Amino acid sequence: MEDAQGGGWFDPDNLKRWESERRLPTPVWHETIARAYGLTVGDVRRAVAASRQHRRSQGSKEDEDVNRRKFIGAAAAAVGASALPGIAQAREGIDGALAGTGTGDLAYLESAFERHRGGYRGRSPHTVLAEMQSDLDLLREILSRPHPAKARADLARTAAGIAGLVAIIQHDRGDERDAFRWFTTAERAARESGDRRMTAWVLARHAMVPLNYGAPTAAARLAAQARREAGQVPTAAAALAAAVSARSLAAMGDKAGAAKVVEAVRTLAERLDGPESADTWFGYPLQKHHVHLSQAYTLLGNTSAAYAAQGNALELTDTPSVMTRALLEMDTAICLRLEGDPSAAADMATETFERLPASYRTGLIRSRAAGLHRQLAGRDRDQLGDVLR
Repeated sequence: MEDAQGGGWFDPDNLKRWESERRLPTPVWHETIARAYGLTVGDVRRAVAASRQHRRSQGSKEDEDVNRRKFIGAAAAAVGASALPGIAQAREGIDGALAGTGTGDLAYLESAFERHRGGYRGRSPHTVLAEMQSDLDLLREILSRPHPAKARADLARTAAGIAGLVAIIQHDRGDERDAFRWFTTAERAARESGDRRMTAWVLARHAMVPLNYGAPTAAARLAAQARREAGQVPTAAAALAAAVSARSLAAMGDKAGAAKVVEAVRTLAERLDGPESADTWFGYPLQKHHVHLSQAYTLLGNTSAAYAAQGNALELTDTPSVMTRALLEMDTAICLRLEGDPSAAADMATETFERLPASYRTGLIRSRAAGLHRQLAGRDRDQLGDVLR
């Protein structure tokens, strides 16, 4: 282990705890373990998930000790002494003894969904999608196996979430058609799971594709479906559905309808807490709330409210969110045009776009900039058009 971490000191008691499964390695150790035992980080993550699932499945402390010894012994016989003690053996034991149900893989996929839904965290959409590839391959494999009804429903829910995340990334990359396909798959999986909250989240996220790429009527229809699925309970899915509905109605020119739904969004956002308000793609945190309000008020032509929302959103953006910051700046540029200063609008949009890394210059940010470009004329239009070419 010390060699694997470049010669740094390693506490041997950590290894003893892992071998006896009294503790499981935290994510900070996964890469080091993978190097030390010739595994991939994915192998280690799946092994940890399998061990965690095994521990949860045990009964009393006495039974747990006996069953764990049997489990590790069987695993050791199956994989040999060279495998990662305890952890790798647990994974192989699960694979061999529970091949019919794939319990470890199911647990791993649940943890993968939780990990991936954390958002970009400063990474480009392309990078995040590449990191998800092996989990998508595993999901496809696991879905082809037979499972008990409860496990199948849980798997379908996880599949809906992961497919929805891929759809979000494709939307942000500007691949509208593929985003639509992934959202369709996600909706099918969500309905199979029977989880209406997941279905509402998928539909609300799906509505953002036509909304951001010039089809607000289609977006309003999907958002209305999402609100029906979400019901009256204050959830992140309900808040997101209402926010997208407000933006869609504003884009259609229904100012009264949009303003009414904006108030509903505000009420919902105030009632969210815990996981519902988490800063993930599956939550609806205040920062995301203000980002949606910025766009809604911009579309409504209420520039003072839009500026306030943009300021609030930036104050709450404590991650290097390239996309969020750029979208807020594009909203500010649009507000400047609405207030009669097209030159300032063109300058701000041009500077924002020029600062973007190459991987962000397609997709959602470009679509927002292109919308402003269509509203400009003369030299200002040419200036922004030059950087969009």
